[in-house]
Amino acid sequence: MTETILGLVRHGQTDWNAQLRLQGVSDIPLNATGVLQAQLAANQVNPADWDVVLASPLSRAKETAKAFAVKFRLEVEIVPELIERSFGEAEGLSHSEWRRVFESHEPIPGLESMEDLEARSIRLLETIATTYQGKRVLAISHGSLIRKVLRIVSNLELPLPQDRMENLSLSTLIHSDGQWSVSAYSSKSLAEIVE
Repeated sequence: MTETILGLVRHGQTDWNAQLRLQGVSDIPLNATGVLQAQLAANQVNPADWDVVLASPLSRAKETAKAFAVKFRLEVEIVPELIERSFGEAEGLSHSEWRRVFESHEPIPGLESMEDLEARSIRLLETIATTYQGKRVLAISHGSLIRKVLRIVSNLELPLPQDRMENLSLSTLIHSDGQWSVSAYSSKSLAEIVE
């Protein structure tokens, strides 16, 4: 029985995270806190536990992945399916502005539907299970994508309704006997910064 392990890590902080703005596929880089978070989190993880480091094509994920890859002495591989959900013309809005737009039920041009996000998440899981079969894969991605993958694998039990996926949170999935399961779940950051 060959097990494939997938660790899902949310990227480090950006200015838009700090301002509670929707990022989606807008390519917002890590801020100084995010760079520090990535370095601290990489030091919390044992390099011997991972064979591969993957990242979303967005710079905030690639920069975060690089901190792990340097520590692990691996290269970062880019996987398009790891990209964040597109929020279309709502990107850049604060969460309160987004809620007002969402509650109006007006269509948002460019918004990736939840159905499309789910289909992409399923493709991602299939890609990991086949392309990286038997490997221990650390993948740096984004909050909406990670939440959707966890919901699929946990049969809607995770994440808990009150949980916000913090920057540099890590949850681990296992693929065995043709099925994915959640091995470890955490919405908390590996990189607590004490001010």
